[in-house]
Amino acid sequence: MKRLAIYCGSATPADPFYLELAREVGRMLAERGVGVVYGGGRLGLMGAIADSALAAGGEVIGVIPQALVDAEVAHRGLSELHVVPGMHQRKQLFTDLADGFVTLPGGTGTMDELWEALSWAQLGYHADPVGLLNARGYYDELVAFWAKMGEVGFLRAQHRELLIVGETLEQLLDAMAAHAPTQPIVRMAARDL
Repeated sequence: MKRLAIYCGSATPADPFYLELAREVGRMLAERGVGVVYGGGRLGLMGAIADSALAAGGEVIGVIPQALVDAEVAHRGLSELHVVPGMHQRKQLFTDLADGFVTLPGGTGTMDELWEALSWAQLGYHADPVGLLNARGYYDELVAFWAKMGEVGFLRAQHRELLIVGETLEQLLDAMAAHAPTQPIVRMAARDL
């Protein structure tokens, strides 16, 4: 994986753990020679991951909608900054530029990006690994919900492994490196759907 799309919050939680986590991820990816593709913002976890990756000599590519540039939240010191018309183009460019996806703690926008990466993998629009960094159990309930979707039958057996979960970045990256694409829906017979 040469570049990873990183999904994370633009907020700054009161607990400093989350900013430190973002800084650690940015630094570690840069040290491994893995480029960061992210939302292009300078605030919150997004800004922390970008700044730490840049400080460690890494490549950081931002993809930001024009409306957020107008709101003056764009990070102006990146390796590259792509300004796009809206969120749909932003997520498409994430997919085009990256070899995988890592989700750190975040809120609504982070969830939107994670679910779209998973949905696109299930459909066959990409075959890249989708990772979830479940640091300090932040995503325990989401992981349980993912399992519940499979138990009930809303998630096909062959797609249950699309969400790769790790408690540390090292663990997650190792699991993502071992990722084998599954059979996407677009290649399944109608009787198997």
